[in-house]
Amino acid sequence: MEIVHKIGRRKTAVARVYLSEGKGKITINKRDLNDYLTTPTLQYKVKQPLSLTNNEKVYDVKVNVYGGGVTGQAEAIRLAISRALVHIDEEYRAILKPEGLLTRDSRMVERKKFGQKKARKKFQFSKR
Repeated sequence: MEIVHKIGRRKTAVARVYLSEGKGKITINKRDLNDYLTTPTLQYKVKQPLSLTNNEKVYDVKVNVYGGGVTGQAEAIRLAISRALVHIDEEYRAILKPEGLLTRDSRMVERKKFGQKKARKKFQFSKR
């Protein structure tokens, strides 16, 4: 099997995933998964598509990720892994789609407007 390359995005985070046959090793930015994402919740998010399709010990995952925060990066990695698995075997789509793992979450931070404190918050109004 050749190496499958897919991209996942979330907020401003961009993850490039390279999936190849192996023993289930996940490397993010040349660091181990447990070193890069320290909380169990984020580690679960990254492993979710592999565990749902029973491929935890079948594929090695190499990830280059940049931008955003740790949660956005974890969700970007999850989307990229899901896309790579569907590319390998189209039958995985039926498992991953109902879980919402193939949907690109398009929500972004709303920009700050001039004359205001934040995107929606205004400066305090004083009548007198």
